[in-house]
Amino acid sequence: MEFLLQPLTLLTFFPLLGVLVILFMNSGWKNAIRWVALVTTLITFGISLWVLSLFTASNPDLQLEAKYPWIQVAGWNIYYYLAVDGLSILLVLLTAFLTPISILSTWTAVEDRVKDFMVFFLLLEVGMTGVFLAQDLFMFYIFWEFTLVPMYFLIGLWGGPRRIYAAVKFFMYTMAGSILMLVAILFLGIQTGTFNLPTMLARLPDLYATSINPQTQMLLFIAFAAAFAIKVPMWPLHSWLPDAHVEAPTAGSVILAGVLLKMGTYGFLRFNIQLFPDATVQAAPWIALLATIGIIYGAAVSYAQADVKKLVAYSSVSHLGFVMLGMFALNAQGVSGAILQMINHGLSTGALFLLVGMVYEQTHTREIKVYGGLWKVMPVFGTIMLISALSSMGLPGLNGFVGEFTILLGAFGSKAIGSPWYAGISAIGVIMAAVYILYMFQKMFLGPAGEITHHHELKDLNWREILTVAPLLIFMFWIGLYPAPFFNLIAPAVEKLLSALPL
Repeated sequence: MEFLLQPLTLLTFFPLLGVLVILFMNSGWKNAIRWVALVTTLITFGISLWVLSLFTASNPDLQLEAKYPWIQVAGWNIYYYLAVDGLSILLVLLTAFLTPISILSTWTAVEDRVKDFMVFFLLLEVGMTGVFLAQDLFMFYIFWEFTLVPMYFLIGLWGGPRRIYAAVKFFMYTMAGSILMLVAILFLGIQTGTFNLPTMLARLPDLYATSINPQTQMLLFIAFAAAFAIKVPMWPLHSWLPDAHVEAPTAGSVILAGVLLKMGTYGFLRFNIQLFPDATVQAAPWIALLATIGIIYGAAVSYAQADVKKLVAYSSVSHLGFVMLGMFALNAQGVSGAILQMINHGLSTGALFLLVGMVYEQTHTREIKVYGGLWKVMPVFGTIMLISALSSMGLPGLNGFVGEFTILLGAFGSKAIGSPWYAGISAIGVIMAAVYILYMFQKMFLGPAGEITHHHELKDLNWREILTVAPLLIFMFWIGLYPAPFFNLIAPAVEKLLSALPL
């Protein structure tokens, strides 16, 4: 009983209770199924706030540990081990926060096989939360791979016309990188005699001094990095993302951008930087180069898009480039900014995908050119879209600015990267973001009425739709105007992480 009532176990597996209830419900009870899923995710969010209340911000170590022997056969020393620290607390909260919002967005958008949709969505929440809390590499890998299955079906069954292609491409890319990571996990487990992350971190320095040479450390770094870079996705491993985003249902796009991409950046933070300190410092300039290319490339390609959802999808390549640049600046400003920017991206891009989905429900097209003059007929929609767009492009006073400014500050003064040019070129990406986002907004909302505005009786957002997006707007302003509480949660763990690096 103590195991089940442990806060992190409860937080991770509570959505399974909703799954069990939904499985016993009649498929025709669509609204009842939606309510069960929504209430389950709201209670899960409540549990995440309870976890936050138990969390001590000044403590840099792992907290609220749930550690039990799991597979102890033939030298396989594997534990059921969940814990949270400053590196993961905000991502856990983001997961629990975005899931009920995503489910609320499906109220009229998903009409077919509602029961199956909600089951997969709740299972996805279990997997994502587990990824951010697992402190045993074997357990982490199980959660990591598990998230693939519900996301594959969410895209493949409820997606757009090319959904099967997008789902298979998403699955194959992620699996390819994960196999390399599995080989590296097995190697580390055999060498250190444990899959328990804190124990492994304590034993590795001696092994690096004796039996594991620098070349092997770099190969292990690359094996982990392959899995995480595909998930981020970093340029040039990004080509699965636009297809997956465009074909996914709206709720799937929100969770994909808001949480699943962060599993990649979190993986670098939790595993690559901690397990392979020498290789991390050596690889930092190369990662910064790829991140900078991704920032400029993502922004340039976004501008060229005719489909508004594809524009938002490619913007993620650019925004996540900033996260990677900040993280591999390997200083307090860069890493703290990167963690906060992960949250910011989830809020602003999540809001943009929600809004695109809402107008798509009425018009059944995402072509930018057919819109125009939307502000006149949908003023509430236009106002919320403007705030979300300005947040995404990093306007001062909104959340995106705080994250990007802190990242650029860290990158300019980074010893690990070794050159301020990366930050200077990346800063151009901020200007390019303003160009493609304002271009999109001007084409869709301002100017003469477009074809859609002429031929459709468009309705402004209803109360359910406003309620879906409103929580995201609150946090955009909160982080933009008063980010201190968020940085305070991160700071001690970031200092501890960086103190172990040979810089």
